[in-house]
Amino acid sequence: MNVKIEESWQNVLQDEFEKPYFKDLVAFVKDEYKSEKVYPPGNLIFHAFEMCPFEDVKVVILGQDPYHGPNQANGLAFSVRDGIRTPPSLINIFKEIKSDLGKDLPPTGNLERWAQQGVLLLNATLTVRAGQAGSHQKKGWEDFTDAVVRKVNELKEHVVFMLWGAYAQKKGAFIDTSKHLVLQSAHPSPFAADRGFFGNKHFSKANEYLVAHGKEPIDW
Repeated sequence: MNVKIEESWQNVLQDEFEKPYFKDLVAFVKDEYKSEKVYPPGNLIFHAFEMCPFEDVKVVILGQDPYHGPNQANGLAFSVRDGIRTPPSLINIFKEIKSDLGKDLPPTGNLERWAQQGVLLLNATLTVRAGQAGSHQKKGWEDFTDAVVRKVNELKEHVVFMLWGAYAQKKGAFIDTSKHLVLQSAHPSPFAADRGFFGNKHFSKANEYLVAHGKEPIDW
């Protein structure tokens, strides 16, 4: 079974692609794309990996589901396509960056520029039915993305993990804090941001950690 994913990730995750759950997942996803409107477009399912090869990963930001509105999802957690209105959670992320680093809010919510610098923007579930949040949960994607986090945890050093909200914190609970930096806070959603996302200074903390370990900081 051929899964089109960037070569360095293909090598790291090869065993995962052979597991029964993944073959079942592929069959389910293929059927969904044939019979339903599903986001993101099929060629962008693994876009986060294409934009950020394994050897380049410096920061991991965990999301939950792709956006389920028309033309929003582009395969990167929290990110939207150019020309699409910036969603509320992402506006709050940009507000925290402005507060933390003094950078003005950007004109686009497309976060490819982060991915190209080594930020893996990983949703727990990589596909979703149009208008139906959570519709592809518990089909196997979570097992796959758990494996992604495990491989980064095991095979790399000095990666920054940003875990926003209870879901991401549970997913990243096993990360080895003796060799990685784990930053946790409330989720940037409008329902939670005032409970500890604003003022978390995760972006400056991430850059300080990267610089301290001989890595280029991220231009947020």
